[in-house]
Amino acid sequence: MIQVKNLYHSYKKNQEYAVNDVSFNIKEGEVFGFLGPSGAGKSTTQNILTGLLPMQKGAVKVDGLDIKKPSNAYFNKIGVSFERANVYKKLTGLQNLEFHAKMYDVKTDKPKKLLEMVDLADAGNKNASDYSKGMLQRLVFARSMINYPKVWFLDEPTSGLDPATASKIKAIIKEKQKLGTTIFLTTHNMFIADELCDRVAFIVDGKLSLIDSPRNLRLKYGEQFVTVEYLKDGKQCSEKLSLIEKQEKAKLNDIISRYEIQTMHTNEATLEEIFIKVTGRGLLE
Repeated sequence: MIQVKNLYHSYKKNQEYAVNDVSFNIKEGEVFGFLGPSGAGKSTTQNILTGLLPMQKGAVKVDGLDIKKPSNAYFNKIGVSFERANVYKKLTGLQNLEFHAKMYDVKTDKPKKLLEMVDLADAGNKNASDYSKGMLQRLVFARSMINYPKVWFLDEPTSGLDPATASKIKAIIKEKQKLGTTIFLTTHNMFIADELCDRVAFIVDGKLSLIDSPRNLRLKYGEQFVTVEYLKDGKQCSEKLSLIEKQEKAKLNDIISRYEIQTMHTNEATLEEIFIKVTGRGLLE
């Protein structure tokens, strides 16, 4: 669905690249996470793919269309949810969606239905200038769905949202994927990526470090541990032991055979821990 080959971009139009020789392919119906800290090149890549930035060097095709000079046919296929809310503040939430719907040459969804999906039905007739940051985020998210996009670009879709609302947004994303939508998700939130993405790409300083599924990354880079709590001579003890190191595995078997186990659970490396291990960089740097 998306093919990116040897993509470069320099804001200064020199050898200082914000995106440096980036290549990847995304299958139809896949949720693909583009992960990295601020300034890593995530939004620059997305802005090129969505036609907001001119393509300087490289090749990109989305659903068979070359986007070097994106056409109306291309914009009819995609939806974009920006991290920063770019709405008309003097219009109501409903008017924003109605206005946006008129920009497409394809069938569009009902604005009131979309507002209901993101819990903005009661605020539909309020001016967007009176919306909170979270409400604006939801309005932009709703707007990005209005043309039934085949390819959906999401930039930090749960940023600034409370847990309940974020959970609803994630449920909508999962449902759209079930319907066949291809989703390009840029984020520095590894928990969101781990929950939603089929595959993730790590990007730092404009360069991709690797691409794989969260599960494969944990198997390859994440050492597994088990935390066991047990009674020894009437006292409660706790041990965190590796499931890879032979000596620690033997110690775990000894504890299980000799003592009364109270609790035991495994601990996997998080996607954020793996990101730091692979790239040597933190997500908030």
